[in-house]
Amino acid sequence: MLIEILEAGILSAGLTIIFYILIRQLGRKGKIKNLYSSVRGGTPRAVGIAPFLVLIIFLNQDYSYIVAVMGILAFFDDLIGRKKIKSLPVELGQLFRGLGILMVVILGYPLLGPSSILVALMIQPLNIADMQPGSACSTILFMSGTVILLYLMSGNFNASLYFIPLLILALCVGYAPLDYKGKIMMGEVGNHSFAIILGIMFYLYGGFVGLFILFLITTTLIAIIRRTNLQIFLETKLGIENPTFGDYFMDVLTGGGLGDLFRKLILKKRKISIKNGFLIKIGFRRLFYNPF
Repeated sequence: MLIEILEAGILSAGLTIIFYILIRQLGRKGKIKNLYSSVRGGTPRAVGIAPFLVLIIFLNQDYSYIVAVMGILAFFDDLIGRKKIKSLPVELGQLFRGLGILMVVILGYPLLGPSSILVALMIQPLNIADMQPGSACSTILFMSGTVILLYLMSGNFNASLYFIPLLILALCVGYAPLDYKGKIMMGEVGNHSFAIILGIMFYLYGGFVGLFILFLITTTLIAIIRRTNLQIFLETKLGIENPTFGDYFMDVLTGGGLGDLFRKLILKKRKISIKNGFLIKIGFRRLFYNPF
């Protein structure tokens, strides 16, 4: 098993460098605009395709096809970008992402039961984490390390239980150095596939209850890591004065394109003002913020 883990980590590192060079070269020539950003002097996006490919190679077949479907549809989201669909309130990329979430629930249900819904929802916080260099990697490394530690503390030394968390750890270690330097981004293909396998790992450790608790811990961790940037975003972009940690948590849990789409569909043009002190503390100003 350890040889497989080592091979996976090395392959992830090698493919990360290859895709970094490839996307950077093509992006500078203007051939794949949506996979290349001018931020920080030029940043290739969707380099998370490297650990994604290694993940589906090494992962048990029962779970690999769930990750594969989500990763492929997420990569379409990366390629297409924010392209509007005429007469529909969604972007094409959002449509692919939403379809991927639905497929995770459907394909995962025979193995995970109702927990497949929560596994699919792991996509949201990891997607928000990927908006800041190193945040998604720190989250993945910490949470996979936490599950390994929990297994060790329980006294369960069944080698098969450690395979998925060790695999996640190795893939992220291989990918992470350039991400921490701000030279690459995972993109939807990377953060979505890592989100799904993290959710599966949480379920295998503790069933629905364990998955739910670790889901909340993951969301909280991302809110802590991104709190400085989130404060600036909430104050300057959304006009939420003196945001609380609850606002940060709710932004990680419900922010982004899909969250705003649901707000648009549910709230329409309504503006809800939150005055209650307790509700403000737990983030209801962000939860009910309607950008439309």
